[in-house]
Amino acid sequence: MFKTNGLLVSLEGIDGCGKSTQFELLQARLTELGLPLIAVREPGGTAVGEGIRQILLQASYSLTTEAEMLLYLAARAELCKQTILPSLRENKIVLCDRFVDSTQAYQGYGSGLDLNWIKQLNWQVTGGRLPDLTFVLNLPVEEAVKRRSNSLDRLEMRDLNYHRRVQQGYLKIACQEPERVEVLDATMTKENLFTNLWRKLQPFLNCIIK
Repeated sequence: MFKTNGLLVSLEGIDGCGKSTQFELLQARLTELGLPLIAVREPGGTAVGEGIRQILLQASYSLTTEAEMLLYLAARAELCKQTILPSLRENKIVLCDRFVDSTQAYQGYGSGLDLNWIKQLNWQVTGGRLPDLTFVLNLPVEEAVKRRSNSLDRLEMRDLNYHRRVQQGYLKIACQEPERVEVLDATMTKENLFTNLWRKLQPFLNCIIK
């Protein structure tokens, strides 16, 4: 079932969908079970990646769409080489707060960059390693906006139509790769949402739990 040892799980969704909360709940549950876990976020996870994160999310910066996408890929290249791929070779669970699908959804479907170009670059920087399981938290854009804090980053400040394109992009990815991508209804309570997420993840843990 899996391309390498270990298990690679990513959480995705538009800003304000509750992804970070579910990420923290999942990280806590896996840690409680004593499973070998590495939790990372994108962009970030390395010294270089965290520096790139500051550039990408700084509201006062103006970047071309191409520069934005390439910065995300640079941060991902560092994270994969330094952390994700070595951890998978050690048969660990790698939990990612965003991964390759974010670039397709935001810079591809959201901003209009060529999807094939994005896929090719993703393939190169990840060594062709896709997540074994990706959870997309699906929430209406208007509801997501209500949940966001008042301090918005550079991407969160974009208009509703942009975020609608991103949301629809995630759903298109899920339709194209149903064996990998699970869409979860993020309108439910965080407890019920986590119950659903955990139920769908459990079969994938068999490769880690001996």
